[in-house]
Amino acid sequence: MIRRAGRVGGSGRAVVLFLAALLPLLAGAGQAQAAGYRYWSFWDLDGDRWTYATQGPSVARPADGDVQGFRFAVSEESDDSSQPRGAADFAGICAKTPAKDGSKRVALVIDFGTAEDAPSGETPPANRTACARVAPDASTAEALASVAEPLRYDNSALLCAIAGYPERGCGEQVSGTGTESGTGAPAPGKETEGGSEETVSPDSSDSSASGESGDDGGPSLGLFAGVAVVALLGAAAFRQVRRRG
Repeated sequence: MIRRAGRVGGSGRAVVLFLAALLPLLAGAGQAQAAGYRYWSFWDLDGDRWTYATQGPSVARPADGDVQGFRFAVSEESDDSSQPRGAADFAGICAKTPAKDGSKRVALVIDFGTAEDAPSGETPPANRTACARVAPDASTAEALASVAEPLRYDNSALLCAIAGYPERGCGEQVSGTGTESGTGAPAPGKETEGGSEETVSPDSSDSSASGESGDDGGPSLGLFAGVAVVALLGAAAFRQVRRRG
């Protein structure tokens, strides 16, 4: 009897076709789980580089000559948040605002983000800079309010809107495609009512309260398990083909 190597029977072909169809679905499932938060992040200028602020704007007390920034964007974690763009120089921003006794000047960079990060139906305003002249003990929130009203906060003191943008929403979770997931989960870097900075990310314990799985946008355990199953089925199919070859 002559055996023909590599010939696949009907059942073997069915298994191979099933595996070929399953792999793209598993890969797509892992990608679809990537998510982030749409929110205003708060930054301090340290020398010539932006650093993520360690306090919320209602708590931070900038000194005269400080430069602070705000950026609206969709980010997965506070450490990958988009930084403010554009000029960030105190002398340039506050050139037309002279110093005055009994006050301080704080340069603010306000970046309304890109159209891709904007909520559905809204267009981000043009970016702006402003020099706020406020009382010596004023907070960043007070400085911001003096140059970019109206501001909007939620009941947990999270900054939701600057100069009225966006008109709705506040730190909502969005899918990897930029669409709102409707979970109402808090954004990374949320400032609590007590005034301390609470770092909240998609893999924090708060995600369980909103009914989310708490993944951080990377491959899920289910994806790894699915790939393992595909590998085992593939090996079984191969052995079956070899026996029938």
